[in-house]
Formats: sequence, C-alpha cells, structure tokens
Amino acid sequence: MGDLLKVTLRLLLALLCGGLLGVERGKKRRPAGLRTHILVCVGAAITMVTNEYICERYPMADASRMGSQVISGIGFLGAGTILVTGLQKIKGLTTAAGLWVDACIGIALGAGFYSGGIVTTVLCMLANTLLKVFESRINANDRTIYIFVELADITCIGKFLKHAKSRGIQISELELGKAKMDGDHIGALMLLKAAHRTEHAHLLEVLGEIEGVYYIEEIN
Repeated sequence: MGDLLKVTLRLLLALLCGGLLGVERGKKRRPAGLRTHILVCVGAAITMVTNEYICERYPMADASRMGSQVISGIGFLGAGTILVTGLQKIKGLTTAAGLWVDACIGIALGAGFYSGGIVTTVLCMLANTLLKVFESRINANDRTIYIFVELADITCIGKFLKHAKSRGIQISELELGKAKMDGDHIGALMLLKAAHRTEHAHLLEVLGEIEGVYYIEEIN
C-alpha cells in the first residue's frame, strides 16, 4: 500500500508540473501544448519509477539507464516542434527545450526528488512568462524586423522598396508568397533593417501608408 501511494504521488506531481508548463505553451498555440507536456512528464516519471522497481528486484541493474534513454529519446519529439520559416528563421526552439526540461522534471519526480522537480517547474514558468515580457520589450525597438506585407500586385513591390529605402530602411531578404487577405494580391516576406533603433509599431504604421499596401504585420 505504501508503494502504491508513493508511485501515485510521483505520477500526480508529474501530471501537475507537466500540465503547468503545457498550459503556457498551449495558450501560444504551439505544437506541443497541455496534453503533450503532461504525457512527456508522466512518461518520464513512470520510466524512473519502473527503473527503481527493477533495481530493487535486480540489485545489479543500472539505476540510471532508463532515465538516460528518456533524455536521448526526447530529442526526436522536440525536433518535431522546430520549424524553419520562409526567411530561414527558426521557430519552436523554446517549445523543444521545454519538452526536454519537462522530461527532466518527470525523471526527477519519478526518482522521488520532489524539491528539484517542483523548483524547476516554477523556474520554467517564470522564464516563459516574465522573461517573455522582458524579451519583447527589448526586441520592440530593435533595428531588425521581420515583416509580412500584402501588396496589390507585383508592380507595387518596386514602390515599396523605393519608399523604404528613402527612409533609410535596408531590405536584406525578400521572398514572395501567397497573400493572406485576398488571393488576387501578392504576399511578401521581408527582413528589414532600419538606420536607427525605432519602435516596430511606428515603423509598421509608416510602411503601411505606402501606396498598394493592403496588409502588414511583424513576424515574431
């Protein structure tokens, strides 16, 4: 009975900690959300519980073998959340890293290291919320900005580039694609670099006033 309570406590803590980290990712519509984080954390926890059980029955067994396999195996799942956009910008690294830490938390809880697992969960939640706000404030005035712009037709691209250049804005990357708002329009992904640090919101407002621009947004 004591073993059952111990195992149940470890798995419930893994479910709770994994769920807390998954909620934040789910709100941002990331590929790995609530259920994925819970499954990873609980799966890692039961792996360590099983490893402990095996070691109790077979004293010569390696107490860390199954846990190390979890750490190695989680890389395949994390790789599935990483995307490369049209501008070769990598997205999903935070989610992938979160899954890796999620597995580590599960291993800690499964091994009975409650304080380590809980403190790590709290720190990860703080990093994904408070530091995100801090990071956004820093990047809001950065000279470099990725944008998606929707133009009336192909001829408007030249006008857009000329207008941007007149304001000291360099366009180092340009890729044409599909429009989001209207199929008859043309979409373009661009990497811009302003001459001076400026608020991205103001920069988008200025560029949005160029003739032929129907829609413009920053890509984070």
